[in-house]
Amino acid sequence: MTIITDLVVLLAALLHGYFLILEMFLWDKPMGWKVFGHSKEHAATTKVLAANQGLYNGFIAAGLLVGLFQGAAGYDFKLFFLACVVVAGIYGAATASRKILFVQALPGAIGLLLVLFTGH
Repeated sequence: MTIITDLVVLLAALLHGYFLILEMFLWDKPMGWKVFGHSKEHAATTKVLAANQGLYNGFIAAGLLVGLFQGAAGYDFKLFFLACVVVAGIYGAATASRKILFVQALPGAIGLLLVLFTGH
């Protein structure tokens, strides 16, 4: 069960690393326009805000990876950063797009429950 838990936590970390790349580097590129459903003009005016958002996603990914590398000693890191993922996902779903609930909050919630259940 610990391996499954670690894989779900890793998935959440990788997702947030992907969000970092999308928001910091691809926001104003065709892939960013497609993923986020915005125009070239909108992307140009919001690029700095998106990069800031991407940076925070990078911090979440880093925190989850630190928790993973610490093994059982990283329990508190995993709990804290997965809770952040869930809260951010719920807020994003309520304010930006319902899709965020499934892409971000659901994997985070599953990881959080698994960490709580396994104690790792």
